Amino acid sequence: MSDLNDRVKALSALMDEFGLDRAEWKGEDWAVELGRHPSGEAVAAPILMAAPVAADGVAKPKTPRAKKPKVEETGVPVTSPMTGIYYGSPSPGAAAFVSVGQTVQAGEVVGLIEAMKVFNEITAPVSGVVSAVKVENGQLVQPGDVLVRIG
Repeated sequence: MSDLNDRVKALSALMDEFGLDRAEWKGEDWAVELGRHPSGEAVAAPILMAAPVAADGVAKPKTPRAKKPKVEETGVPVTSPMTGIYYGSPSPGAAAFVSVGQTVQAGEVVGLIEAMKVFNEITAPVSGVVSAVKVENGQLVQPGDVLVRIG
């Protein structure tokens, strides 16, 4: 349980550092999601653990969940090359770089990722129409996370 408390504290510190209202951190058999109340206080959502341990100390196997049918997503995914905070506009209050239905050209900026106080431009790899924006402004992203889809 101490390890979970450390994870929650670390995620809360990251939220404070980057001014986030919501963040989540997932591992192979666990997940922590935090959100802020309007008061600004961070609170943890339910924490998922892999195998509950019975009173006799024996781990119980996880009950398999029914899988949701996968929705076929269309378009070329534009993925994050790094861990950082995604920004969909050049500054607070400015228009978004892209929105669903907008036509973009290859090389056009579709978002920014802030990592270590440096803003990195994320560009469209192909020309086309934006079919989805998969992340929210201010969201923590990891390498490989799909940011935008271009059809």
